[in-house]
Amino acid sequence: MTLFHATAGACARHRPGLPEGVVHLLAGTLHGVRRPALLDPGAGTGQVPAALLPVLPQLARPDLMDADRDMPHQADLFLRPLLTGRAAAFHPVPAEEFTAPEEGYRADLVTCARAFHWMDRPAVLAVADRVTSPGAALAIMGDGSLWTHRAPWTTALRELIQSRLGAERRTGTTGTYSGPDRRYEDDLADSPFSDLEEHRFPLRRAWAPDTVVGYLRSTGFARPALFGDRHPRFEAEARALLEQHAAKEGGLVEDTVFDVLLARRPGGAR
Repeated sequence: MTLFHATAGACARHRPGLPEGVVHLLAGTLHGVRRPALLDPGAGTGQVPAALLPVLPQLARPDLMDADRDMPHQADLFLRPLLTGRAAAFHPVPAEEFTAPEEGYRADLVTCARAFHWMDRPAVLAVADRVTSPGAALAIMGDGSLWTHRAPWTTALRELIQSRLGAERRTGTTGTYSGPDRRYEDDLADSPFSDLEEHRFPLRRAWAPDTVVGYLRSTGFARPALFGDRHPRFEAEARALLEQHAAKEGGLVEDTVFDVLLARRPGGAR
């Protein structure tokens, strides 16, 4: 049973998707590739392929992997209407254990959105090196979370969570989370994908109280299992707090940046 067991439905319904600029950046890496293959470690419910399929009719095959078996099931439901006759493959394995699904398989784009921090990063980069084409691009992406965002309403929400679960950010049943001990840029510099570009996409999101409450169910730091039988009371308190801040602040606004580290092998195609 993985950290996000039983949260797949909440992820599918409440996690924000990719900004349009990010979608076009990723699609551009596949320009001139006749039938590209996409590999998505830590795919969750399939937000990356869902964003790319409508703008890449030539995308022949997305391969999605996630260690939580609930996630590929949700991704399958999410992607079916978008595949339009194309095939997708779902691999319920940790990214570090992925092997090429068939002889001659080579991915042309590897994407990892909001998940790289949960992985053995050098091991995943070694896997990517083994299963990608020579000119492949690798995109490590993310935009933080409402735990790290600094605004009056997110600060109050974080303090409410801490009042119920303790000051440290929770993860798993008993553990805490302190973030990666090394920059992703350094991981990539020490990998075969050391030719690196950084792209930043500022964005503003407007949240509704119910959407924030749903988002919390999908997180490692406020998922229902952490609260046990106190979860319904916590959600009622969180909703009341969010409604109060929305009325006082004119809405629940998140100003953030979606970061993309786009990496290739030195000398790879651009």
